[in-house]
Amino acid sequence: MAVKKSAPSVIGIDSGTQGTKALIVDIETGEVRGRGYSAHAMIEGLGPGASEQDPWTWVLAFESALAAALKESAIDPKNVAAIGVSGQQHGFVPLGRDGLPIRPAKLWNDTSTVEENDLLVDRLGGKAKAIEKLGIAPAVGFTASKVLWLKMHEPENFAGLAAVLLPHNFLNFHLTGRLHMEYGDASGTGLMDIRKQEWSAEALAAVDPDLAGKLPPLTHPKEPIGLMREDVASRFGLGRVLVAGGGGDNMMGAIGTGNVLPGVCTLSLGTSGTVYSFVPRPFIDPEGEIAAFCDSTGGWLPLLCTMNVTNTTEMFKALHGLSNEGLENLVSEAAPGSGGLIFLPFIDGERVPVLPFGSGVLFGLDRRTFNTAHMARAVMEGTVLNLNFGFTRMRALGMTPSEIRATGGGARSQRWLQIVADVFKTPVVTLKEQEAAAYGAALQAIWAFLLDKGERVGIADITKERVKRNRLAADPDTKNFETYDILQTRFNSLWNSLNDEFENHSKISKT
Repeated sequence: MAVKKSAPSVIGIDSGTQGTKALIVDIETGEVRGRGYSAHAMIEGLGPGASEQDPWTWVLAFESALAAALKESAIDPKNVAAIGVSGQQHGFVPLGRDGLPIRPAKLWNDTSTVEENDLLVDRLGGKAKAIEKLGIAPAVGFTASKVLWLKMHEPENFAGLAAVLLPHNFLNFHLTGRLHMEYGDASGTGLMDIRKQEWSAEALAAVDPDLAGKLPPLTHPKEPIGLMREDVASRFGLGRVLVAGGGGDNMMGAIGTGNVLPGVCTLSLGTSGTVYSFVPRPFIDPEGEIAAFCDSTGGWLPLLCTMNVTNTTEMFKALHGLSNEGLENLVSEAAPGSGGLIFLPFIDGERVPVLPFGSGVLFGLDRRTFNTAHMARAVMEGTVLNLNFGFTRMRALGMTPSEIRATGGGARSQRWLQIVADVFKTPVVTLKEQEAAAYGAALQAIWAFLLDKGERVGIADITKERVKRNRLAADPDTKNFETYDILQTRFNSLWNSLNDEFENHSKISKT
């Protein structure tokens, strides 16, 4: 294939739970010229709640996905000017003194550190005091409890710990040889004062008195890390490549959806579900239900994260041998509200509401609803009702989105989009580029590249010209509002009533 002559391009990488995606993006137009993907393997046979991956899996997947994207783009690799990396948040990559991982990384959805997180909260004076000190409530999925877990369960490994990295930092370390963190992803460690955008001495001491020396310096997200190592660049035929700061997948997803100014809300319907919106100042939830993260542009990103969205529909599809189209058709056979059938989607426990021992529940089965159509719709509606529990809280704290921009696998479903619009009572749109995190990483790389050239440009200028809408959208249907309001009240009541039973069930299931 002939090499195309083109304007300079950038690379956007998204290293997620299931795989790595790579995009080659034209700097001038924002058009995607090439795509690549490589799957990740999980470590099997772990204990209850544990979720781990070998960090070298990400490196191999990165190289495979990038090679595929460059091949499809047919550009001259020497024309690549910069790269940005997005990664799954909250993971813990422990490096030894030799710069190599000491053990597998514990991931964002690892809930085996409940006791360690409770201990950290106690050491900070309780939940309210922790929020007062950090601006955020430490959660079981955050990095801090994973570091303490290593100290308490694997003291020999902890003794050799030289650096604490997050997944995207590990890939950046591989690319540049530099240890580094930016505000956005670092704010999800539970070790940072998000208002001051600096490490919290009290949080670090609650884990270990020597932890400060094992954390990289924090920098503003617009600051690049440096240049790609020559030995890495040469493997792909690349030349001088600037490596942007990168960030967590949600922070990059915000950039990739143009969510860099107030009023826009991003909803990701992936394995997990996230709702977040840019604000120019710290957004603190005194109850700690909404995570008060920093974003990867220099602002803040209040964020709701639930752990169960497309994982539930994927399991339902597998159980009944359904395709995506088959699921859509089934859902359309049942009316909004699923005849009162409610699905609590807590297959993997839950973060919001805080139900680490939660499990799935179908409530309201009768002769009308005991069929695959009603169950299919209830599963889809249950994930949205769960998201709306937190979305309602965000609104109560002052967030006023006028539009929701949906991404992720669930955003390809018209039925899912309509349920979101009706439950949230807000218009929903999709975007031309659905790989929001990888695209956001590419846009951040463009920003870093232009700033490095001396151009005075803001991230909003970058996104305004390049983030484009898709045709798939949904407007709220007012006739469904009352049905979903009633269902939401019952949904909230049901999980509250079963709170103790979830923990009892968890104890029985372990025996």
